[in-house]
Amino acid sequence: MATENPNRPGEPEQSDLIASLRTFVRTRGADFLRDPNVSSVGIGYKEKDGRQEGEIALQFTVDTKVQPEALEALGTTMLPESVVVDGVEVPTDVIERSYAPQFRIVAEARSPVRKNRLDPIVPGVSVGHVSVSAGTIGCIVFDRHDATPYILSNWHVLHGSDGDLGEDVVQPGPHDDNRTGHNRLGALKRSHLGVAGDCAVATIEDRRFSPQITELDVAPQELGEPELGDKVVKSGRTTAVTHGVVRRIDTLVKLDYGGSAGEQIIGCFEIGVDPEHPPQDGEVSRGGDSGAVWMFTASDGRPGTVLAGLHFGGEGTGNPDEHALACLSSSVFEKLQIDLRPPAPEEAQVLAGYDPRFLSRRVDTPVLTPVIAGDAVRLDGSEVIPYTHFSLALSTSRRFARWVAWNIDGGSLKRLSRRGIPFVKDVRLPDGVQVGNEVYKANRLDRGHIARRADLLWDGPAEAEKANVDSFSYTNIVPQVEDFNQSAKGGLWGRLEDAVFADVDVDDLRVSVFGGPVFQDDDRPYRGVRIPREYWKVIVFADQGELRSTAFLLTQNLDQIEALELEEFHVFQVMLGEIEERTHLRFPAVLRGAETLVVSEALGEREALGSLSEIQWS
Repeated sequence: MATENPNRPGEPEQSDLIASLRTFVRTRGADFLRDPNVSSVGIGYKEKDGRQEGEIALQFTVDTKVQPEALEALGTTMLPESVVVDGVEVPTDVIERSYAPQFRIVAEARSPVRKNRLDPIVPGVSVGHVSVSAGTIGCIVFDRHDATPYILSNWHVLHGSDGDLGEDVVQPGPHDDNRTGHNRLGALKRSHLGVAGDCAVATIEDRRFSPQITELDVAPQELGEPELGDKVVKSGRTTAVTHGVVRRIDTLVKLDYGGSAGEQIIGCFEIGVDPEHPPQDGEVSRGGDSGAVWMFTASDGRPGTVLAGLHFGGEGTGNPDEHALACLSSSVFEKLQIDLRPPAPEEAQVLAGYDPRFLSRRVDTPVLTPVIAGDAVRLDGSEVIPYTHFSLALSTSRRFARWVAWNIDGGSLKRLSRRGIPFVKDVRLPDGVQVGNEVYKANRLDRGHIARRADLLWDGPAEAEKANVDSFSYTNIVPQVEDFNQSAKGGLWGRLEDAVFADVDVDDLRVSVFGGPVFQDDDRPYRGVRIPREYWKVIVFADQGELRSTAFLLTQNLDQIEALELEEFHVFQVMLGEIEERTHLRFPAVLRGAETLVVSEALGEREALGSLSEIQWS
């Protein structure tokens, strides 16, 4: 219920009235835009003779304003003189005004630096999809799930009617420098064109970046909600720094984007020229400014750190009324799932563990045979327990993983420190089904990762850091003798994943790996835990579109743990069936046809690998 305005008895407070009108526009506005002559509907101050009055009105803009008798010829109808909102009669206002997205005509930039290739890149400069002329980098943003840094701009700048997700984005835009191969900045990641906004983000690859906006020298720190009369400033590729005043809010505008996109309704607010800081040539924005961000300013005109909106359009051709259109920042950021700051590592979204669709063909995780299926620890009813970039199945009786499956994206691996990360038990699981630090104290047993920590540190910074932390879960750890990965044969076991990248032309630099211990009835008990003396690993990849799989077995003698007189470890390349026989696991059929090793002799009759060069990868 609206509260009464003390200055005008019987009328609601302006804030309550605007809130009611916002709901009206969002629920009813699109109905008015079906009229071909109506170009927008929003909230503003009623105008008379081009001057704003203090009365709040529901404002309509039309392409052509005519007398009532001429409406039929235009295929339009009379707009109401007022609307009733929550029991309050609100006047309407009809203004002749048309709009266009600001990318069709691209003028020369005032400042040459704005159309040059930059490293580091900064907001306020030229950018574009390889098939678009040029627009503006608005600001630096981060994926709210995995902290990947992106540039923010418009759909019609980074995507366009002829574009698609994953395609190249260049800085500067093609209009400013047509050497698109040389100027590649990254790839289109996400985009949206609709009521939530005209917006898109692209990755930043092989370039550094700074968040300070060109000539404004501020970086956005938070999002704000524009209100009537707010002062704003933007830094765009074409008209550089210009100042404006918010004159319509909660507006739905109808624009024709041409091509396959056609006519679209965009939620936005409208900005007019700030009379106290008029632009030198009278243009508050022009083609090529699309994608710039509007920042709120202080009373002295200096830019603040609160982001008001994302510029995407202005007046149509021949329209004398100078103004700009901006998407609401909160809608854009929610739609694109981005933030101004990267999430903390602990806030990063944990993905669904091992991805069976990671390679060119689906490769599912191993299946426990009936002999061991009843021994599986279950989480939420499933024997598959997910972590970031890996999954595993845990044995209740042995308290170690039966198998761990992980994906490696060699193209986005990160180098992260392990310093300060503790080994921990998984709080999602009962304490009694996990082996903790009690077995590793005061001996030469190392806490060895099954899924190698370095293999998991890929994708965005926060997701890689989350995987770094997840890798130290005791469910991914098995006892291994000190210097295990470095001692035997120059550390073959610890370098198998590196070897495949070094020796094979791996498609897309993507590899999936399975690994774990071999449980045997005569494994030696130690401190109440039976210590495995064999381990296995299966490496899967695609080579020129053909799936390949290679299996390995490592044996070690743990009979002399206390005496520390240990025999050498032996690494064998083996058949997948031999791993299945030892582990009671069944691997997906697709791996059997992908095996790279063919042998006839028994394992005991074979020679252990002496070097990585002896591995048969194909």
